Amino acid sequence: MGKTMAEKILAKAAGAKEASPGDLLDVFPHVAMSHENAGLVAKSFKEIGTGKLYDPDRIVIIFDHRVPAESEKTAEGHKTVREFVKKHGIKNFFDINTGICHQVLPEQGFCRPGEVLVGTDSHTTTHGAFGVFSTGIGATEMAAVWATGKLWLMVPETIKVVVKGKFAPGVYSKDLILHIIGKLRADGADYKSIEFFGPAIDEMTIASRMVLTNLSMEAGAKSAMIPPDQKTIDYVKSVTDKPFEVIKPDPDAHYCQTLEIDLGQLTPQIACPHMVDNVKPLAEVAGTQIHQALLGSCTNGRLEDLEEGARQLRGRRVHPEVRMLVIPASWKVYRQALDKGLIAAYIDAGAVVLNPGCGPCLGAHQGLLAPGERCISSTNRNFQGRMGSTQAEVYLASPAAVVASAVAGKITLPEVN
Repeated sequence: MGKTMAEKILAKAAGAKEASPGDLLDVFPHVAMSHENAGLVAKSFKEIGTGKLYDPDRIVIIFDHRVPAESEKTAEGHKTVREFVKKHGIKNFFDINTGICHQVLPEQGFCRPGEVLVGTDSHTTTHGAFGVFSTGIGATEMAAVWATGKLWLMVPETIKVVVKGKFAPGVYSKDLILHIIGKLRADGADYKSIEFFGPAIDEMTIASRMVLTNLSMEAGAKSAMIPPDQKTIDYVKSVTDKPFEVIKPDPDAHYCQTLEIDLGQLTPQIACPHMVDNVKPLAEVAGTQIHQALLGSCTNGRLEDLEEGARQLRGRRVHPEVRMLVIPASWKVYRQALDKGLIAAYIDAGAVVLNPGCGPCLGAHQGLLAPGERCISSTNRNFQGRMGSTQAEVYLASPAAVVASAVAGKITLPEVN
């Protein structure tokens, strides 16, 4: 019987001839990423007592969750990590002026097909869009990777998602993945991998594919992958000269579940408070008043998202009772948007453009909600209290729906261009 991508990639990274679901393997990750929580990793690393990193060049540290530092505690944490980086010669360190980790990793060439990437962030599944087995791990696990170069992973079963048909106008990859999460529910893919197939997936941009793999974690996925095609290969080669091996699933691979989606039946979707799997057709909640609209994050803060949002503006202004926040996913994206006139368009429309980072999505600082307020957001989580008050509400939708709603002052369907 053939093998899935997860089985083949993990077997290779463990030096095993083959792997099957349930196998426990000692896997050597190619990339080990942390953000501000690298401070916790460093603390655990010191407790291990080796004193020496296994391979500093595999470690990537990116500040993004609380940038610039919003408190003395955060500033102290940043300082501690900077000192650790300098002491141990970690070259792949990106300070507050780079962007969100899940955007920076592919931009800097760390997402290479056929490899294993681990990160101390739950949405590390994002990088499966490049044919990488990427998954989130804890700080103590990462400390072990820093010290020994390896960790054990159980080979997951895999769910096959087949997407048929074409997107209707006003429907996007965000709507597709929200629909899938609504079907699988929050625990439907617990410790499972997901593989995406179909002509619609093939036609997607790299950025749109990243939306699928990013949000797959909200169904519990251990990893989520899209078999690399020429589009993937061309992108990766444009950002790195390091060699890599494209690994695809076998035609006769075994899947524990197959989910088929007909895009012809898909309408704009929205995740309602307070769970990502509380998904409904957006039309069912249209007219709900909002107080804030957020465009950005590691899910939907890329250039194509900002471009689509600008198309929804069409020279109009944000509703006077709505605060609209725009957060590009990286400073590279920010510069691209600036060059295209998108930043000016948002400013002229009354939006507030913030520095790249996690911002309100983390709930730490910038744009938090007061009791009784509602936000429509292109981010990836809407848990109670996620964006400020526990008495506030967050709705998740596509960038187009976010901007259309910001203009209308209420949740509304995106305009079809």
